Order: sequence, then C-alpha cells, then structure tokens
Amino acid sequence: MTLQEKYRSVLNMGEDLNARNGYVEEADGKLRMGGTVETQRQKDLMWDEIKRIGGENPRDIEADIKVSNTSYYAKHTVKKGDSLSKIAKVYLGDVMAYKQIYQANTDVLDDPNKIYPGQELKIPFPEGRTPS
Repeated sequence: MTLQEKYRSVLNMGEDLNARNGYVEEADGKLRMGGTVETQRQKDLMWDEIKRIGGENPRDIEADIKVSNTSYYAKHTVKKGDSLSKIAKVYLGDVMAYKQIYQANTDVLDDPNKIYPGQELKIPFPEGRTPS
C-alpha cells in the first residue's frame, strides 16, 4: 500500500473542501502534502483525519495546511431544524456557546431564537483557540 493510498481519505477531504494550491508528493518514505483551505475548522478536520489514520504523531506524513480566512472558525448554512444551541454543540462542543455565535452574527440575526434556513452564520473560534 502506498502512502497516498493510506491517506486517500485525507486527500479526498482536501478535494471536497476545495483546497487550493494543493500538492502531493511521496518520497523517502514520507507523504508530503499541502494546500490552502478556507477555515481553521477545515484544517482541524483534515488533521483529525490524518491522526485517525497515522496516530497522534504520524511520522510518515508531512502536511502543510494553510488557512485563507482567519476572521472566524467556520461558516454554517442554517438548515431546517437547526438552532443556535445545536450549531454551537457541533462546532464549539457546548450548547451554551450559542451566545458567542449570536454575537458574531448580529449583522444577520436580530434574535437568537429566530434563525432561518439559508442564512449563513460565522462561527467564532472556540474559547481559548486562535488561528494556527
């Protein structure tokens, strides 16, 4: 099995996330890959997948994943049945973080209890987290 085959799900994720300026090279027993994704959350998802496959400190891959937008953690398009607390749980791990999502979107939202399908919301960085 080649390293590209081993890490195929990471490479596919990069494509699905529309990573730009992507590259993949296998040499000297390492897979070197990189590119630019839009948000820190996308970068985190790619690193989570790398670690799922290669372990906490994989030695057979070097990934240089850059982030083009560091003004928010992620973006979410509201779907039917969504609430700010559900969205907060998914992205920030805490239903009470809905307050931070509301504050980050006062240009779009008038009331934290009224969100509508199709609205695009900025998800702020989790507490204590900064772009990397």
